[in-house]
Amino acid sequence: IHSPQDAVEILGNEIKDYDREVLCVLNLDAHGVVQNANIVSMGTVNQTVSSPREIFKSAILSNAHSIILMHNHPSGNATPSKEDFEVTKRIKLCAEMFGIKLLDHIVIGDGEYRSAFV
Repeated sequence: IHSPQDAVEILGNEIKDYDREVLCVLNLDAHGVVQNANIVSMGTVNQTVSSPREIFKSAILSNAHSIILMHNHPSGNATPSKEDFEVTKRIKLCAEMFGIKLLDHIVIGDGEYRSAFV
């Protein structure tokens, strides 16, 4: 993966049409190659709840060098919410403690995507 577009092509097209929010994580090796993708949580039409424990479980088990978070907005509007930015900040701090890089947090909408990375 060399850009957010690469990540969107791998997973974004799969989750863009879901009728509820789904948070996924892409686990990458040191060369940016996707090792696996995991659904972390499935929520409601306007929110999903997740904890760092669920996000980093697959990253640690995969010996990931870095991760990319991605979730959809069923409304079709890819603009990150205040909560999206808050979650990103929290996960970024946890990633630093684990020695895993958080490369991006991508929000998927209807035909568009935006970053909630801070």
